[in-house]
Amino acid sequence: MAETIRTGSPSLDFLPHPIFSPTAREWRLHGSLFALTIITTTVAGIMLSAPELSTVDPPLATPIDYLLYLPLAYFGSIATLFRYSVAHPGLIADGATFSASLLAILFSHEMGHYLACRYYGVNATLPYFIPAPPLFLAGTFGAFIKIRSAIPSRRALFDIGLAGPLAGFLVALPLSVVGVLTMQPPSPHLGTGIIFNDPLLFQLLARMLRIQLDPNSPINPYYMAAWIGLLVTSLNLMPVGQLDGGHGTFAVFGQYVHKIIGRIAFVTMAVLAVLGFLWHGSPSGFLYAVLLGIMLRVRHPQPAVMEPLGTKRILVGVVTLIVFALCFWPFPITIS
Repeated sequence: MAETIRTGSPSLDFLPHPIFSPTAREWRLHGSLFALTIITTTVAGIMLSAPELSTVDPPLATPIDYLLYLPLAYFGSIATLFRYSVAHPGLIADGATFSASLLAILFSHEMGHYLACRYYGVNATLPYFIPAPPLFLAGTFGAFIKIRSAIPSRRALFDIGLAGPLAGFLVALPLSVVGVLTMQPPSPHLGTGIIFNDPLLFQLLARMLRIQLDPNSPINPYYMAAWIGLLVTSLNLMPVGQLDGGHGTFAVFGQYVHKIIGRIAFVTMAVLAVLGFLWHGSPSGFLYAVLLGIMLRVRHPQPAVMEPLGTKRILVGVVTLIVFALCFWPFPITIS
């Protein structure tokens, strides 16, 4: 990549950047992953909306039966869900609604990064969408882009890092409003199992709209898509390593403070993971703590130019902190 930066004035003037066009093979790869993720998230949405269905357990008569028990039970559950959804087309509509809503948030997030990379002439791939097994809660393990060239400056690092979560939040916000508005009355049959605790944004919206949130309400595809989208946004905004929040922290405070804040965030999440398991019966916090621990060991590259960010970007940083507070909830899941 060839790029020239003039550093004679406080505001950097970037010359026209080279354009990195995806190849036909890359379009096929990324398009196939996206199409497969549409299918898996739709199935996940159907599963979230469907009632608990009874299935026939595979036989356990021979050693081979024990080896095949999990895959046979898994595919048997998928087949039962498929037959039930064909008989109840409304579930397919719910699954498609969940898929479209969730993928809109994830797609906006990744395109925020991608377009910021294009603006600064940074070579980056199209988004990789990662499908998950159909019975996984969200039907996807998320999405990411791979940056294949150096980030040229402090401002570029700041903009590329925060463009993704802010773009995703802008899409998640109206979906959150719709999700809260379309909450159904609680059902007495949903008093046990997994409870999705409401982030601050949902609580504020419910108060503004004078709606009572209840963990026993039936699953709402808009609500669940927004809930997962906000959870992903808050996780990405953790100020650790090369997560989006880590990029922003590095750009604002520099390498040394970035390292210190990352360690504090890791210790905090480790403590919250233990408390979440003790108070809410949820082991999910340990996954976040492990992820942050891994990210701490990934060295953050230093941009070539560390120019002042300027007042506008500092204000954007403050707005990003508010977005993080609205999305983050220390104990997102309670298992009863």
